[in-house]
Amino acid sequence: MPSQQTLVLASSNKKKVSELSAYLPSYFKLVTQDSLGIDSPEETGTTFIENAIIKARHAAQCSGLPALADDSGLEVAALQGRPGIYSARYAGTDATDQDNVTKLLQELEPVSDDARAACFRCVIVMLSHALDPWPRMATGTWHGHILRTPRGLAGFGYDPVFFDPDLKRSAAELSPAEKQAVSHRGQALRSLLQGFHEHR
Repeated sequence: MPSQQTLVLASSNKKKVSELSAYLPSYFKLVTQDSLGIDSPEETGTTFIENAIIKARHAAQCSGLPALADDSGLEVAALQGRPGIYSARYAGTDATDQDNVTKLLQELEPVSDDARAACFRCVIVMLSHALDPWPRMATGTWHGHILRTPRGLAGFGYDPVFFDPDLKRSAAELSPAEKQAVSHRGQALRSLLQGFHEHR
């Protein structure tokens, strides 16, 4: 049996923490930054990669542990890629998921059904320590389009209005296992773990 490795998860989003925890194999022992009293840093990057590294370095520095961080968001073609890196705070600093979805649907109201293409993007970063010069990184992209009204009760964020054309369901209508198989986060984590296995 491989030895278990403790990782600090650099996120305060409980649903994202739950999703990432479910995706990781059992030889990782995850502790959240919240459980160690670590606050989230200011995300000053201009890309998903920059913000993921900022979060991972901060968590590793404050905890003294290897760190795993995810930065992800929704890009809508008709909105020139918005909300992008601002997805979690699209409707304001303290916006709820519902606030963000409401703003998105309002902005897309005049956009025709065939011009509502969108994708979720995710970057996951793993650092061995705070000064690790070679972060392990992986990305994932999930293509779909934006519905006019929310559907489904699962997931979080923009999931109720993100429609997968192959599965013909919204992200919020998928089971956790179905979502893991196709989602941006599932793709990125599988890619990261493949690289990790090759170096173990």
